[in-house]
Amino acid sequence: MSTPSHVLLKPHHLVARFFVSLSKRPPDVAEEVWAESNLLPREVALWRRMSNIDRRHSAKVARRFVVARPGATRAEIAGALLHDVGKIECGLGTWGRVAASVVGRRGRRFTLYHDHEQIGADLAEAAESEPDTVDLIAERGPLFEILHACDRA
Repeated sequence: MSTPSHVLLKPHHLVARFFVSLSKRPPDVAEEVWAESNLLPREVALWRRMSNIDRRHSAKVARRFVVARPGATRAEIAGALLHDVGKIECGLGTWGRVAASVVGRRGRRFTLYHDHEQIGADLAEAAESEPDTVDLIAERGPLFEILHACDRA
């Protein structure tokens, strides 16, 4: 299976994310406090395993999600915060992710990268996340389109 067509139709998202990913700085302390206040203890452990780049991105996406869905529950915000947690399993840095996005499912690590949604959902389920959290990470349920729009903004 190749890269989803929605990614290819919006290359500006990938270009913008690439340039932001060049900085290795951690999220601001206030963002970390906010993010962790919306996560269960085992979810916090997962979030902390994510790279600084991915944690900064996930906090930004989750903030957009809360604006788009003002009544978001803690579990829904956790799903937004952990939407890319499955990427920890591929072990790819910025350049590896660029390559995986371009060439698709070639080899184990690129395949893991492309399967990050299900991998992340499995990790969240193992961390005893609520079903709404797991569903958002797995790209399931009625709120996924909102999360998707916030991720691509």
